[in-house]
Amino acid sequence: MDAKEIAAFKKALLSLRERLMGNVNSLHGEALGKNRQDAAGDLSNVPFHMADLGTDNYERDITIHLMENESEAVRSIDQALAKIEQGTFGVCEGCTKKIPKTRLVAIPHAGLCLECQKKEESEAGAS
Repeated sequence: MDAKEIAAFKKALLSLRERLMGNVNSLHGEALGKNRQDAAGDLSNVPFHMADLGTDNYERDITIHLMENESEAVRSIDQALAKIEQGTFGVCEGCTKKIPKTRLVAIPHAGLCLECQKKEESEAGAS
């Protein structure tokens, strides 16, 4: 890859990282920053129905799961940015072959080529 392509990937990674960090911070506020009364918009301290508590817990669990996924994506982006600085961006961590540009355009923080990614996923599914 030439310097212009690397610069374009770096710009895309930084933009994606900024967007995801905003999402993570927003999700953090949603999941952990509110009590049940604030989250539901209640104006009183009157006891509530147990189904409401279950729904609140379910929504909080989903939000935390989304936050974890986006945090993992931010870590992958940080690794890709470090690889740009090291001059190893676009090299598969599994087989050390070049990751096709089409894959990097789709997932700029991909650390594995498609074949190695499939292998890793099949091994994870088998365990």
